[in-house]
Amino acid sequence: MPAGGDATPDTAERERPPAAPAGAAAAPDDPAMTVPEGNPFGRPGRPLRSNPFMFGLTAALGVLTAWLLVQAIASAGSAIVLIVISLFLAIGLNPAVEALQRRNVSRRLAITIVFGAVIAFFAAFGLAVVPPLTEQTTGFVQHLPEYVQQLQNHPLIRSVDARYQVLERLQQYVTSGGLATQMFGGLLGVASVLISAVFSGLTVLVLTLYFLGSLNSIKETAYRLVPRSRRTRFRLLSDEIVNQIGGYVAGNLIISLIAGVVTFLFLAVLQVPYALALAIFVAVTDLIPLVGAILGAMVASGVGFLTSFQAGVACVIFFVIYQQIENYLISPRVFKSSVDVPPVATIVGALLGGALLGIVGALLGIPLAAAILLLVREVVVPRQERL
Repeated sequence: MPAGGDATPDTAERERPPAAPAGAAAAPDDPAMTVPEGNPFGRPGRPLRSNPFMFGLTAALGVLTAWLLVQAIASAGSAIVLIVISLFLAIGLNPAVEALQRRNVSRRLAITIVFGAVIAFFAAFGLAVVPPLTEQTTGFVQHLPEYVQQLQNHPLIRSVDARYQVLERLQQYVTSGGLATQMFGGLLGVASVLISAVFSGLTVLVLTLYFLGSLNSIKETAYRLVPRSRRTRFRLLSDEIVNQIGGYVAGNLIISLIAGVVTFLFLAVLQVPYALALAIFVAVTDLIPLVGAILGAMVASGVGFLTSFQAGVACVIFFVIYQQIENYLISPRVFKSSVDVPPVATIVGALLGGALLGIVGALLGIPLAAAILLLVREVVVPRQERL
């Protein structure tokens, strides 16, 4: 550098800031207004100072958001229930699809076969139950005057009816459609109930088919949301939970199928009318934990008593013995390799699920209890042991 501190032309050229591009505005002198490289939207400012007003406003907004979220979930409760049922059925049918895939069947064809079997089952259930139910209802209404006449011949009922005309009013109430109006709100109410049931059934079938076809992609998307360091363990635990849910559904279907077949053979031997419809009803209700088997047994035994007293007694004895065989021999062997849930957890899960979501909650309670126990055994307990 020359004396006097004067910079050479080369040094001055190096220290001079680069010229702005042609046509661009001059950069402001304030550093806060400059646009740093790599941040095209400017430099972030300092965070807002914490003060009571901002804290209260943030807390109020949080409470309001939580309240709106709860209201939204409550409003969409029926849709959420249908989605949960569909996902539950898809996970339950997935083991059958994978079993067909292991036999060199493409996944699309396997889904078609399994889903076609499900639709065939529901079609057979409707064909077996609806005609007898319609026939019995029509026959009851047609023979109602005869039943009323038989009741009028009873001395006690005759004296009560002579004073209050109870039987005549009851007959007029049933034949005039008052019972249907009270139960369903008239013809429009009956139509709305039927349309809602059909729509819900079709929705569940469509969603189940969609979830079954996209189950692998849904799982992979969920796995990518987990941090990479924990993804492998999360994948293994999630796959085990899905396998247990699928095993529970598949095992429950097998147990219900056994119950339906055995019930049909027994009722056919006793020549109880509508044996097929009753057997399908017993199989469907057997899917419901705790109370389902009792409900199916009560209906079948009631029809047996209507046939003859001996047939009713035989049905009661049969269902009592079969329930013991199912609870202590069939169920443990079916669920031995799929769901490992202690009996206490099974009862608690079914009771809590039934109290929260009714029949759907009772169905979901047992596999969810198995999932919770798996997480406690594999995550919580090892962490507590390391402390």
